[in-house]
Amino acid sequence: MNPEQTQVFESYHDDLEAVERKIAGEIDPGYRAMVVAAAVFVLLLTLILPHTGHTRGMDILLFDHTAVADHIGLPSRVFQWFVLIFGIGFSSLALLTRRWALAWIAVAGSAVGSVFGVLSIWHRQTPELGNYHGAGPSFGLILGAIAMIVLTFHWLKVVWSRTAVQLEAEEQRRLAAAEEEERSRRWLRGEDDADTGK
Repeated sequence: MNPEQTQVFESYHDDLEAVERKIAGEIDPGYRAMVVAAAVFVLLLTLILPHTGHTRGMDILLFDHTAVADHIGLPSRVFQWFVLIFGIGFSSLALLTRRWALAWIAVAGSAVGSVFGVLSIWHRQTPELGNYHGAGPSFGLILGAIAMIVLTFHWLKVVWSRTAVQLEAEEQRRLAAAEEEERSRRWLRGEDDADTGK
């Protein structure tokens, strides 16, 4: 590569790096986008479905008199906030913006939320103080926990595959930079391709 070509290439170097950084920060969920969208829709439905007794998901978020009457515990309240913030909020943002960082936040929040979902189901099946037996878990709570587990699995597959692609692209960039450096070194020494047999 002669000095003029190198100078032209260097003038576009910053633009190429900016484009590469932008691409590296994006995800392509492929068919998993439909699964994630369906799971987010199910989580939205669980806000109006009964979780236990007469208490719906929105009642737990607002912690109104219905939730108090059904003795909703801390695990269910924490679970509902994880559903709202990570299951619905960050998952929707990650799908709309295709940002890798948002997908990581969604997978982390969904994973913790899944644990609280299972804990909430267990909590509704355990007698409380004074052997109080409240209503057990209803289908809204069970459906919400399953949807969070599905979200965790699919987001994990998306961000993990993106990580592998990023590592491969970084390795290719490293190899290309090494080849370019070797070519420049040979040119500076006055060696041409015919001398090196390449």
